[in-house]
Amino acid sequence: MIPKTHKSRKSSRYSGERGTSLQILHSTMKWLHIEQIAAKLWDTYSALLSHQAMILAMNSSFVDPLIQFESQLSIIESTFKMLCSIPTLDTVKDMGKNEDDKEDLELLYRTIFNLFEDTLLMLVYKDLYKLQILKEMITWMNQESSFLQERAMTIISRVLSFASRKVKGYTSVDAPCLGVLAAELSLLCTHSDPSITQQASLGMYHLLCIAKCQNADTVKTANAKNERYMENSLPIPPAGIEYLPKILQQDKTKIAQNIGQALLPGLLTDFVWSLLIKIPLPNVTTAYEAAILLTLTLEYYAQKITMVSKIMDEIYKQLQENSSPSMKQVLLWLITLLTRTSPKKVIFHLMDYSVPANSTLILMWQAAGLESQVAPQVLKTILLILKGKPGEKHKIMVQRRRLSVDSVNMMPVAASQALSTLLPLKSYKKAVAQFFPQLLMALLLQQFYSSEVKLLTKNTVCYAQEALRTLLTCSGLQEVDSALKKKNCWSQFSQTLFHHHSVYLIAKTLSEHKFPQFPETLRYLYKLSVEDPRRSEDMVITIIFLTELLNNFFKDPFPEEFLSLFRNWVNDPNPAVCKLSLQKIATMAPVINETENVCNLLFSIIDAFFSKDNNVVIRALLTLRRLLIKLDKTTYSSLCSRIASSYYPLMDHSNAGIRSMAIRHFGELLQDMSHHTRVLNDLVIDSLVPLILFLEDTEKRVFQACMYTLEVCASSLHWFTTHLLSDEYYSYELVVLDICNNILVSHKQYITELLSDALGYLRSSRAYLRRASIILVGYFTKLSGHLLLKDEIEVISEEILN
Repeated sequence: MIPKTHKSRKSSRYSGERGTSLQILHSTMKWLHIEQIAAKLWDTYSALLSHQAMILAMNSSFVDPLIQFESQLSIIESTFKMLCSIPTLDTVKDMGKNEDDKEDLELLYRTIFNLFEDTLLMLVYKDLYKLQILKEMITWMNQESSFLQERAMTIISRVLSFASRKVKGYTSVDAPCLGVLAAELSLLCTHSDPSITQQASLGMYHLLCIAKCQNADTVKTANAKNERYMENSLPIPPAGIEYLPKILQQDKTKIAQNIGQALLPGLLTDFVWSLLIKIPLPNVTTAYEAAILLTLTLEYYAQKITMVSKIMDEIYKQLQENSSPSMKQVLLWLITLLTRTSPKKVIFHLMDYSVPANSTLILMWQAAGLESQVAPQVLKTILLILKGKPGEKHKIMVQRRRLSVDSVNMMPVAASQALSTLLPLKSYKKAVAQFFPQLLMALLLQQFYSSEVKLLTKNTVCYAQEALRTLLTCSGLQEVDSALKKKNCWSQFSQTLFHHHSVYLIAKTLSEHKFPQFPETLRYLYKLSVEDPRRSEDMVITIIFLTELLNNFFKDPFPEEFLSLFRNWVNDPNPAVCKLSLQKIATMAPVINETENVCNLLFSIIDAFFSKDNNVVIRALLTLRRLLIKLDKTTYSSLCSRIASSYYPLMDHSNAGIRSMAIRHFGELLQDMSHHTRVLNDLVIDSLVPLILFLEDTEKRVFQACMYTLEVCASSLHWFTTHLLSDEYYSYELVVLDICNNILVSHKQYITELLSDALGYLRSSRAYLRRASIILVGYFTKLSGHLLLKDEIEVISEEILN
């Protein structure tokens, strides 16, 4: 070793090349000596130089960025493990035999750490994305002894300080790891070792400075919206002074507030996720600190979280894994905080789990319903879900998060079960009263669906019915529930034949008990009725319920706003809706003359004659006849021609029942108008041809209807053909001949018109009509040939021959 006297000599007698050679020799001999007494330290130094060269070479290469980062991370991890293997500084100093050795060893020791730090600075200078390495360093650091933790934290703090200076003035920064890194540093800010806490808080300060440069506009907006937290924002350190932001040491509230304020939503979500996955760790201290920081962050900035579903899944998983009671309370409180700012996301996700819900899910529902201020939003979301139909398949097959849920929509069933849990909560009392009508109708429909559709679950419990009964109980209608139970309503609802009757029973029982929610329920039903239509079965349930309420609270006729609904429903595309509306309108016959817009009401019924559903047509015919019997004669006579003309197309309907009813009702109309001769004659002539031809109908009821109506016509026209229409003397040809003779005598001006009508039936698909029309045309032509023009006779002959 070079003697100390040589080292301390300040004025050398040597100069030029001789002096330089001596210095090189001196340095070489010194490091060779160090290598001999601290070989491990020297090997680490050599390896670091080699690793740094490889990392720099990769930085200059065209290797794929991901592969490059993974390779560099692997080298850094190997280097870090080397650092972990070297002894402490005090141990290294003890290796020296004298003060010079100790100084040299300390210099080498510090050089090694500086070299490692320089390597990190080079990586970060090239690409801020590689700050991710610092997060990995903290993970490795936590597994090592405390002396290295402090040293590593110092390096991390310095690298972050360098990065924060580098990004000053940047409008955007690509550093996606800031959220995860902030989570690790936030836990170290509350470390038991003050030196680690100091470095971690300083590192956190620099990290937040970087975060604020990521998007200046976004940060400005966030600050404007969160002015109440401005007093907690970080101060700017004096120039040239290493500032220690003490507010980030041990004060978890300030840590959470400043992180929540500085990080963008995506990064804050990473921060929250990183803390959440630490809660189930064996290290109780870390789990406890993570839980506190996580809770505080969501208290202030839950609205910035973007991946709510992922967080909810992790909470569910941890609750399922038998967390400690205290941690369960923390996890459930996290759900409450998320619901406070994102109720729709939370509720939709909770309803997307398997049905029926297990005890863990029920706990999560209760947590979501803990606060009264979000109860309206929660119920609105559930009502939105209840618009769906259980068992319906989604139009697009979407990959689900849970294997228990496939493409079939079971969320409405889950929503019904959730209501049984949420409605009894004290926090929901006010919201339940506010949404009583919506919940009532939604659950009525869900009960109908649940009974109608074979659900994909072995559980036979009808959750919609349970929720409906819970709603009644929570709304002070326990007596209604008991009355419905006595009427076997709840047991009948599951039977298809009693679906509609059960809805009727519920409406009737509510009315009998004068339920106080009637006004708002009626308003909601009206709103529901005038909105865009949903499913046809929804309308059926709505009409049954509304009709029964109106019957119990109003006398006929209904107020115009409700009557207009029934008038519009007469021609609804759904036949069931049409029949229900016509059925209700028919009951208003005794007060038809007190009804506003009676003409519009009658015309809407007449329009139903053109329905493709035969049952609707029959119901419309019966309803119209029932109303006409009670209709004021003045109004009746003014509408007579329009009503009569509506029967004509039905006389040739494909359904024999409709044909016979239309013909008979026409005859009854003629009977009603017997005192209005002028109107009557025109109506008889217009209908005469089909009445004659359908005497040959193969259906006896049609024949009898024609016999009845022709007798009315003969009486009104003063013809004496009644005896020919009796069964004893009946002959079709005799009847036709007699009618033709009567027409020639009293109405010969209509012969051409009647012949034209008769010729139209020559192309009928029914053989009996073709035969009957030929007979009628033949007799008309024979008896009135002298009244017809030659061209007209030729046309008749041509039509018959064709």
